[in-house]
Amino acid sequence: MGKNMKQRKKRKTMSPTRQIILSFLLVILIGAVLLSLPISNRNETLSFMDHLFVATSATCVTGLFPVSIASQYTIWGQLVILVLIQIGGLGFLTFLYLLLSKIQKKLSLRQKIVSQEMLNQSSISESSLMVRRILSYTFITQGFGALLFMVVFIPKYGFQKGSYYSVFHAISSFTNAGVDVFGESSLMSYQNNSFMLLVTAGLIILGGLGFMIWFDVVHNLKNLSNSANLISLRRLFLKLSLHSKIVIVMSSFLIVSATIILFFAEGNNPQTMGNLSIFNRIQSSFFLSVSTRTAGFTTFPITGLHTGTSLILWIYMFIGGSPASTAGGIKTTTFMITILMIYNIYNGKKEVHIFGRRIPRRLIIRSFAILSMALAVIFTALIIVSFNEQTPFFDLAVEVISAFTTVGFSHGVTPTLSFISRITFLALMFIGRVGPITMLISFVSNSHKQNEKKEIGYPSGELLLG
Repeated sequence: MGKNMKQRKKRKTMSPTRQIILSFLLVILIGAVLLSLPISNRNETLSFMDHLFVATSATCVTGLFPVSIASQYTIWGQLVILVLIQIGGLGFLTFLYLLLSKIQKKLSLRQKIVSQEMLNQSSISESSLMVRRILSYTFITQGFGALLFMVVFIPKYGFQKGSYYSVFHAISSFTNAGVDVFGESSLMSYQNNSFMLLVTAGLIILGGLGFMIWFDVVHNLKNLSNSANLISLRRLFLKLSLHSKIVIVMSSFLIVSATIILFFAEGNNPQTMGNLSIFNRIQSSFFLSVSTRTAGFTTFPITGLHTGTSLILWIYMFIGGSPASTAGGIKTTTFMITILMIYNIYNGKKEVHIFGRRIPRRLIIRSFAILSMALAVIFTALIIVSFNEQTPFFDLAVEVISAFTTVGFSHGVTPTLSFISRITFLALMFIGRVGPITMLISFVSNSHKQNEKKEIGYPSGELLLG
């Protein structure tokens, strides 16, 4: 009798991954219903599919829309979109931590210690404290960003409208959504406004690095300030966790390298930056290098980019931001581990080392699994969309990669998509946002089960590769 009760209880308990998926599907559905109300629309009401597309794009912080947000939706509709963006960015982080904390109860002591180090926590029971810290960090950062934007928007639009634009843009930037209410021009009218671009890029970076990094930095700054030693960037960096070191180094490299590539590749292109001064070329290159990896804001039409430049940017879009952040993509740590493993294979080394630490084999396998699944999803979507659209393949590829990596860059294909293609894009955006997290949780929750199973040992077999 007791055994049957336990089995029923086990069946009724929903897995963490299902909780994430169903909760976000519910948010998207509610958002689509609210957006379809007459009070939310300025013009003729769109089809429910269009509103569902907008709600999915907002919740998945992508920024691909079949219509102009500024011209189609009223203030009420725009506020609904803003709430969806905030839930998609902030809610995801709190969901992630709470569910990972829940999973920890099922793991062995050794696995708990490993996961605690991954989450940079002294105790896994600190989940409620961590959620409060995430909320505080987010709202303080967004609030400060909104105050800075008011310097630009209030003189131009007046206090009420300027304040609204400031709050909207601060939330959209920090969550890496890349959504604006300026119309189809994005930030092109602010191409030469260094203050505006710097604040926006700063918020994108803060959101894309992830809260674990900043908590780690603040924690070590406090420890160093309490000690008798002088605080230096080198000492601070050495004190950081391995995760923080990899994320900071990789993110810095991606930003700097993309800035240099864009400056030289597009510096003489009249359709992008060719008519700008050298200083404005540098700041536009820097801004796009930050925005490309996840946000999707732009200061000039990306359709004007050279084909080679676009292909290079696809790689940066695919990499994306960092784990446990508001960014998309396969993440910087996944890419770094993959590159290190390839380098080691080439040099005949058996183990992956970085910053005096060995990368466990299970993390290497997970990195290659995430990379492989991401490529499989993108290519599958490309095949489906190519069969259903007459648009040039290059434009479709931009839209597909942008949807999966939640960047939001567009070549104007989204508004013309057929029904099947729109369904495909809905799945792309959802998988791009939810997929990596659910995969991570699945890996964490299932790893302890693998140790309990006794696998049959088979003799080795040799194959020819390559």
